[in-house]
Amino acid sequence: MPILSTILLTATDSFINISATDLEISLQQTVPAEVINQGSITISGKKLFDILKESKSETIYIQEKENNWVFISDNKTTYNLACLPADEYPVFVEPEGVVMINIDGDTLSEMIHKTIYSVTLDEAGFKLSGIYIEKKVIKEKTFLRMVTTDGHRLSMIDKEIANIEDLSINEGVMVPKKGMMELSRLVAEGGNISIGFKQNNCVAKKDSSLIVIRLLETKFPDYNIVIPNETKYIIQVQRDLLMDGMKKMLIMSSESYRGVKIALDNNKMELISINPDLGDAKDSIEIEFNGEPLEIGFNSRFFMDVLQAMDSEIVKLGFSDGSSPCMIKGDDDGGFLGLVMPMRI
Repeated sequence: MPILSTILLTATDSFINISATDLEISLQQTVPAEVINQGSITISGKKLFDILKESKSETIYIQEKENNWVFISDNKTTYNLACLPADEYPVFVEPEGVVMINIDGDTLSEMIHKTIYSVTLDEAGFKLSGIYIEKKVIKEKTFLRMVTTDGHRLSMIDKEIANIEDLSINEGVMVPKKGMMELSRLVAEGGNISIGFKQNNCVAKKDSSLIVIRLLETKFPDYNIVIPNETKYIIQVQRDLLMDGMKKMLIMSSESYRGVKIALDNNKMELISINPDLGDAKDSIEIEFNGEPLEIGFNSRFFMDVLQAMDSEIVKLGFSDGSSPCMIKGDDDGGFLGLVMPMRI
């Protein structure tokens, strides 16, 4: 549908309503304007963005011409663009009667940032292709929880949000990754955002912007069965040291090999990468560990993703045995849990 590559501009009174949709995500924003004649036009979203980006003028003039042509000028450069009829643009309908709650933009941004990286990239993994959102009661308090997994790792974060009980997500909902990325852009500058769910839509409002995201019609798997109730060993390590070590191990990685072996023994953590085609690498980090020697293999890239999403200077790694996942937490990452599944090396 070529018209989905355009945006709809509707001039009314002293405002312009900007609408865009791909039928899965719909955005509407209102901006002030000096409206000479009311009406609606479509313009290629990319072309208009490029024109605005290159223009040095503070204002821009847009005029509808005959046969679906549009004239654009910034008082220095002029453009004539071929467009499509505005009446063919999909009708934007805001869901009615949606119960909304306010969420701090920084909190929502943190929750998305700490979960979105482990959404599956596999086209066949439709059930895992979004962020699962639910309400979770913990010690008589109700939290907003976001969970993602691609089958090899899991990310989860809980945050206490005012009036979270009012959200209509009793069975949990799946918001597609693309929609969550747009929400992340909307809250990038902080401030509160209003969010609500109704039927098959997630509705978000901030200032003069409105986003409607179609939810994924799929059931998220029971993720609780892969989260260990407890771990045998918990070690603490500086996040930067572990990050640097993992980066060194990545030097020996390739498309077919990204494994790193973590060996724990005698107050030392060794990172070992052996690539049959390239060679090997080894790094050592001092820790407090007096348990039985333990060796576990992991995907180094997955470990890096978790550490890069965290804020804590000291991270806590939980291990049980060579076949159990590693739990990753930090005191400055409240409510967050990262889980990396082991791999055979």
